[in-house]
Amino acid sequence: MRKHLRLPLLAFAAAAHLLFAGSVSGEPLLWNQPSTELPEWMRNQTIYEVNVRQYSKAGTFSAVEADLDRLERLGAGVLWFMPIHPIGKVNRKGTLGSYYSVADYRAVNPEFGTEEDLRSLVDAAHARGMRVILDWVGNHTAWDHPYTRTHPEYYVRDADGNFTPPTGTDWTDVIQLNFDHPGVLQFQIEAMRYWVTEFGIDGFRCDFARGVPTPFWNALAAALRETRPDLFLLAEAEEPDHQLHAFHAAYGWEMMHGFNAIAQGRAPASHIDDILARQRLRFPAGSDFLYLTSNHDENTWNGTVFERLGGGAEVFAALTFVLDGIPLVYNGQEAGLEKRLEFFERDPIPWRDHRLFEVYRTLIDLKKTHPALRTGAPAHRLATTANEAIYALLRGTPEGPRVLFIGNLTATDTAVSLGSELLRGEWTDVFTGETLSLDANWSLKLQSWKYRLLQTPRAAD
Repeated sequence: MRKHLRLPLLAFAAAAHLLFAGSVSGEPLLWNQPSTELPEWMRNQTIYEVNVRQYSKAGTFSAVEADLDRLERLGAGVLWFMPIHPIGKVNRKGTLGSYYSVADYRAVNPEFGTEEDLRSLVDAAHARGMRVILDWVGNHTAWDHPYTRTHPEYYVRDADGNFTPPTGTDWTDVIQLNFDHPGVLQFQIEAMRYWVTEFGIDGFRCDFARGVPTPFWNALAAALRETRPDLFLLAEAEEPDHQLHAFHAAYGWEMMHGFNAIAQGRAPASHIDDILARQRLRFPAGSDFLYLTSNHDENTWNGTVFERLGGGAEVFAALTFVLDGIPLVYNGQEAGLEKRLEFFERDPIPWRDHRLFEVYRTLIDLKKTHPALRTGAPAHRLATTANEAIYALLRGTPEGPRVLFIGNLTATDTAVSLGSELLRGEWTDVFTGETLSLDANWSLKLQSWKYRLLQTPRAAD
């Protein structure tokens, strides 16, 4: 029976490939090619983004290290640090400049502290079982990077022989690297290896990855894996061919924008399925995605989660943990951050006790400990009588432990029924501890923006 069902699906996929690769868009569909395998240590982790400048009043590595006990209580497993390098002074934006205007790839920004301060922070994080990844800016450098004097051939020039910012951007504080020169690949390999071998860095988030040719990333990734096979590489891009040979995960930009559209009433809850269907066709089989409701760019330039998602900020945050992917938390979200942080100036996070700390702690712990939420574990969209408003997702297998999410993604109270043999059994509410015994059919009413998150017993429970 399975074979008879599978063949038409493959035929349909092949037809879709011909349709889209031929007369419509010309985009290659990579669904039938394998992706780069995610490091095993990453499969149950949540990434926590650290904006050192705004993390504390001091704005230093040492201040972040002093807060590691709190981050450990939160459950943060992977700390991603925005660029830690010295910032260019020529054509600088604002008083302090952009973190992404790198003046020296092998040094640390004195605004944040010293190399020993960073080493102490990384060691302290590792001692708590955390991993550390750095932001890598591979597309461009500051105008006053030493290579502009010693290796001007590493840069793109305009018709008059002048350095130039990346085409199509307003990034006037940086200049475009020339990826046709082999020296650019070599210096980036050597610089990234330095942080891996000398500081024990566990991976890199690669900024503006689509601005760099994919063959460059492929060669760089291959060289880095010779140094450390389980090094994690995350692309700040959503390019399907990145995951063939270079990157382990892409940004789920389309999903994040989809969350915004659903929360603002511009799309139904089932829009999530449309996005997942496109991912399955466009990307190599087994590709992984970073799911998020905020990060440094989104917060600063497009608004806080409360501005964009309104009352749905929490339910969409929960979705980033139950979808099959890697969840991201931007520093301050666990404190209910209600302000847009400045980008080029000091603007410390107004830390406070907030109920969302416990919400994120619970979600991070569930991701870390429940086998059904491991990245790559099966995911089943459950049909409901209100798919335009309600999203129901079950993770896990019929014979193993399962997690069930059902959420109202609208501002309207909604009665809903759902049915699946996967519902049968004893369940516990992840947040309240309430126990439920479900049959194959379940009817309930969800208030606006509310959700239920349930789990079946695990072997260790």
